[in-house]
Amino acid sequence: MIRYSAMTTAMACAKAGSTFVIDHHASPNFVHNSLQTIAEAFDEVGVSHLLCYEITDRDGLEIAEKGLEETDFYLHKKQGLVGLHASFTVGDETLKSAVDLMKKHDSGIHIHVAEDLADQDHCIKNHGKRVINRLNDSGVLESSKTILGHCLHLTDKERDFIRNSKAWVVQNMESNLNNKVGLFSGSNLGERIMLGTDGMHSDMLQSAKAAFFAGQQTDNIDYNSAYQRFRNVHLYLGNNHFSGDADNNLVVLDYDTPTEFNSSNFLGHFLFGINSNHIKHVISDGRLILENRQLTTVDENEILEQSRKLSVKLWERMRN
Repeated sequence: MIRYSAMTTAMACAKAGSTFVIDHHASPNFVHNSLQTIAEAFDEVGVSHLLCYEITDRDGLEIAEKGLEETDFYLHKKQGLVGLHASFTVGDETLKSAVDLMKKHDSGIHIHVAEDLADQDHCIKNHGKRVINRLNDSGVLESSKTILGHCLHLTDKERDFIRNSKAWVVQNMESNLNNKVGLFSGSNLGERIMLGTDGMHSDMLQSAKAAFFAGQQTDNIDYNSAYQRFRNVHLYLGNNHFSGDADNNLVVLDYDTPTEFNSSNFLGHFLFGINSNHIKHVISDGRLILENRQLTTVDENEILEQSRKLSVKLWERMRN
């Protein structure tokens, strides 16, 4: 199930022009070798990746330990991050062990932060401090590879901590809208903001539009900053020397625009015109993986057929 979930996701990414995936994975009943399973699936399709396992105490300390072991095992072989679910499901010992792994492998932490106000309430009640203070005190914000997902319910002081740290923020506007947890604001967070989907889909062009339109109410986002957040992942990957995102990644679009298209109005076309339906060819890490809108590396129909069969089995397990 994990393999085909990764395969279908990688195919969707390729067709949407996403040649690199940063993924936060959880499978408490299949921890060991889960990251390698995903990596092999992404490699088969031809999508580069930066993976992590979502370590948490919510399934018990034994499974949390397995998550730490899987992370250590994987990072000995491949590039990746140390994943944590969220402050409210991670105890002090697990947090310390995760930060130790981060330092051991010169990596970063990938964690959900203040997605819901309950995360802050739990942290104050159980640790006597707010989430960003706890992460800062533990050393999470010291790494330029650290990714803080969501970051909705923050005080001005917490925003100062993030802005003055090395960590990156990822906004997931559509996920936040779907879960009714609030709307993102980049105010006083600095320039290190990327766009994400939180697994809602694999279309980053759609994420950019959602961030821009929904952000008109709560965010300080405009044409330029929407495009910059869309492009910032390349700064994150490049500045941290992750492989798979060099100049040999190229997306070719067939965009037969009805109006003039030039450098002065490009951002308008980016937000109001261009979408993933216009993607025709995709080269990922020097490899042609989509040609004339068709995947070249795998049999899409066969994979989707098997995925549908497994989805029924998964639903039956969940119901039982």
